[in-house]
Amino acid sequence: MPSAQSDDPATDDLALFAAWQSGDRQAGEALFERYYDALARFFHNKVSESATSDLIQNTFLACVEGRARIVGTSGFRGYLFGVAHNLLRRHYRGRRNEGDSLDLDHISASELEPSMSQILGARQEQRLLLEALRRIPIDCQIICELHYWEQLGTSEIAEILGVPGGTVKSRLQRGRRLLEEQLALLASSKELLHTTLSNLEKWAADLRHRVLAPPDPA
Repeated sequence: MPSAQSDDPATDDLALFAAWQSGDRQAGEALFERYYDALARFFHNKVSESATSDLIQNTFLACVEGRARIVGTSGFRGYLFGVAHNLLRRHYRGRRNEGDSLDLDHISASELEPSMSQILGARQEQRLLLEALRRIPIDCQIICELHYWEQLGTSEIAEILGVPGGTVKSRLQRGRRLLEEQLALLASSKELLHTTLSNLEKWAADLRHRVLAPPDPA
């Protein structure tokens, strides 16, 4: 592993990645530790717990085996999420019958993965939001989560997904609208709906720290 780290995390990522591709296992372990939680958040709420573990491992493996040249402004993080996105799509295609179409702009995670492990969240608003996210189209869910959980900008998300920036903006707007519709359908009370919608961005951002945390004791 390089002995000195750059002040720029993105530059440091690239140095670690280059070392990893050259056979430095410690560099790969450093990147795994740095980005494991981000990948776990990406797959969480879209696939089963066992599939999440496999997809995380396969994402890191595909990164180093592909020996791709990282281009664009998103650096290693964007490259990693791009690989994860491709593997997620492949996972979903594998669960469809041959000949069935797979349009992630219209189908939701709840339709493709109806049986999920327990959704974790300390507050009702958080559990409600996680379930609502599973019920909007996957392409919209991914963009909403990358925006709110990983704090990624439009251009970086566009690079990750391989779509124009305008498409990211329109899907984010559509995703929020559909999310609010699902919240209204799922909320057990008007009070819960109000507290969730009145501070939706805060609840969404807070989930970054909650989706991987153990449930609070009763």
